[in-house]
Amino acid sequence: MKIKRITESLLDTIIYLSELFNLILNAFKNLPALKINPVRTVFFRQIYFAGIETLGKMVIIGLLIGIVIISQITSLVGVGRGELIGKILVWVVIRELGPLFAAIVIIARSVTAISAELGSMNVQGEIASIEMLGIDPERYLIMPRIIAITLSAVILTFYFELAAILGGIIVTSLFWGVPFEQHTAGILTSLTIPELSASLVKSLLFGLVISAVSCSQGLKVSGSITKIPQATTKATMQSLFFVFIFDGIITLIFFL
Repeated sequence: MKIKRITESLLDTIIYLSELFNLILNAFKNLPALKINPVRTVFFRQIYFAGIETLGKMVIIGLLIGIVIISQITSLVGVGRGELIGKILVWVVIRELGPLFAAIVIIARSVTAISAELGSMNVQGEIASIEMLGIDPERYLIMPRIIAITLSAVILTFYFELAAILGGIIVTSLFWGVPFEQHTAGILTSLTIPELSASLVKSLLFGLVISAVSCSQGLKVSGSITKIPQATTKATMQSLFFVFIFDGIITLIFFL
């Protein structure tokens, strides 16, 4: 019985992952639809909600995280190790915290909104009405959300990392007297192509997975509006699960 349950669980996971992959693949196939004004309007609305409105908070969080990290590193390795401090700051922020924090913020802000919105539209028959009008829901509803969330993840990751590094450098330069040149040397020697590539790949993959999961769960809501909270909870938990799984896989691929 246990083997049967494990096999069924694995099959369900594979089927679900294939559904997510198809949503992402179809989103890229439908990219030319961004030329259509209503689709472009949905896209920009999602960019504004997931990216622009969150940008200020992300920068503040990045500054605070950078200050905390640099304070701990300085107290650990000493004030005179500016180059090492810069290296560790890049390793921690660029490799891990930047993509992860951006993903978590997007999950907290956008996953519930997207899954609840699509779930409500499905329950009320709006998606069926769109299909009856000859409009492809994946082109009008899914594609702009997936592309917008993915771009927002990349943008938020970049600004978080920039704010964290600058915040850390400013604090140690002002309060610990660590020369700015030492930080610059450590950061420039550590800011290699693998570091930047890993950060970019993580933010892109996290954005794609998060948006696909939220859209998938929203589209599965049917029958009653009371199922919407269940869909948003599933979307949130599955997004977090996939983000941490893919984070570990990408780190292994790039740095081992």
